[in-house]
Amino acid sequence: MTVFFGFLLMFVLMLLIGRPWREQGGFSVYISAIRRMSKGDFTVSIDKADRMRGHFGELATSINDMAAELNQMEQMRQAFISNVSHEIQSPLTSIRGFARALQQEGLDDQQRQHYAGIIEAESVRMSRLSDNLMKLTTLEADQQQLHPKTYRLDQQLRSTILACEPVWSEKDIYMDVNLDEKVLVNGDEELLSQVWMNLLTNSLKFTAEGGTVSVEAKRGAGGAVICVSDNGIGISEADLPHIFERFFKADKSRSRRMNGSGSGLGLSIVKVIVDLHGGEVKASSKPGAGTTITVTLPDLPLADQETQPPAQPTRST
Repeated sequence: MTVFFGFLLMFVLMLLIGRPWREQGGFSVYISAIRRMSKGDFTVSIDKADRMRGHFGELATSINDMAAELNQMEQMRQAFISNVSHEIQSPLTSIRGFARALQQEGLDDQQRQHYAGIIEAESVRMSRLSDNLMKLTTLEADQQQLHPKTYRLDQQLRSTILACEPVWSEKDIYMDVNLDEKVLVNGDEELLSQVWMNLLTNSLKFTAEGGTVSVEAKRGAGGAVICVSDNGIGISEADLPHIFERFFKADKSRSRRMNGSGSGLGLSIVKVIVDLHGGEVKASSKPGAGTTITVTLPDLPLADQETQPPAQPTRST
């Protein structure tokens, strides 16, 4: 009787377990999906995953979610490669064309200098693109180690503005600078310097001769607030939500009007660095009325601020 009931119990269990297992198609449907993904096919989807019972449904749903995420990453990778190829191809085409032009006979010294200058400028552009790609890749891969220190923000911003003096002097741009000397930040000084340089060069680039660029630093409710504004050509409402995306460039006419030759990585780097510091960056703009980029960095603890030396008065730029 014990043996009989043992076999009967095993038979019942097999019926209870085997039936849904057969309904799910066994392991074959899961193995097939995983094998397809291993070969690079991320369009895999297990049908009726929501109708499967218990752990089988959870497993099918997880595989579908993983395939969707991998498919999105693959599309981003392909778009990234396409954008990089396009950005590299443009200066290479210029270098090749003007290198051939230099080989022509009958060129005077002025023409040769002109062609050589273009080749040098395009080479610098490629080098800058490579550097920005390396920086952005390192930052996004969380390989960048922050080296925070406490320092006066007004001094760093003033140094950045003075470093760009050849640009705003040549274009006769008025620099409206309002820097609160009491604003202290605790962050990676080198990385944040890259943020201010990228923002300032962007504003100067898209501001016409005789225009105005404003730089303001003050204490806000959430910490240090830095605004870089200009009265340049502005950004369209459709482009504004995308300006911090990699390789994104506003409408082609905007770039042509200002002889734009950027890589579309500057603002992406700004956002990544600000995010690493726990801050926030926003943009507002109107075509023909200018653009304002606002960066908010977390405030220092009160104890840290009290240990800092008192700010020394300095003259405004």
